[in-house]
Amino acid sequence: MLTLKGKYLNLRALEPEDLDFLYELENTELFWEVSNTTNPFSKFVLRHYIENSHRDIFEAKQLRLIIVKNNNNQPIGCIDLFDYEPKHKRVGVGIVISKLQERQNGHALEALQIIISYAFSHLDVHQLYANITEDNEASIKLFKKSNFKLTGIKKDWIYANKKFKNESIYQLINE
Repeated sequence: MLTLKGKYLNLRALEPEDLDFLYELENTELFWEVSNTTNPFSKFVLRHYIENSHRDIFEAKQLRLIIVKNNNNQPIGCIDLFDYEPKHKRVGVGIVISKLQERQNGHALEALQIIISYAFSHLDVHQLYANITEDNEASIKLFKKSNFKLTGIKKDWIYANKKFKNESIYQLINE
């Protein structure tokens, strides 16, 4: 089982016991805008997803890890690597801390630092990128704190709540 350790957090592979956590996370409409979700997920579908989560990032082109606190191993969020392109040495990254009481205390920053280190050292990527709507101030602050730079804006890219939003692309190049 893949586990990436930090000072206060671990990132670990999906386990069958994560079904209820994923069910709650994937069916929280608040997160649908960032995940491009348009309808709820059943436990059946999520169980199948977990069963197939063992697939290698080279095959699946994505990797979802559960963010857990070291002191109790309880899931507080997820971090995803997606659209992995080994030929071009790049991968997208997305993160969500689903437990409101766990936000604004450095957990997302620590998880992001762990995954950056993993991507650069184990996947040998040249860059990570994040797609963030311009009104997502918390994510913009998080990625800037991790040295991601704003490199472009996709105009009217996201349609949510009956209006269009611009989506910014932030990149971290491994110099």
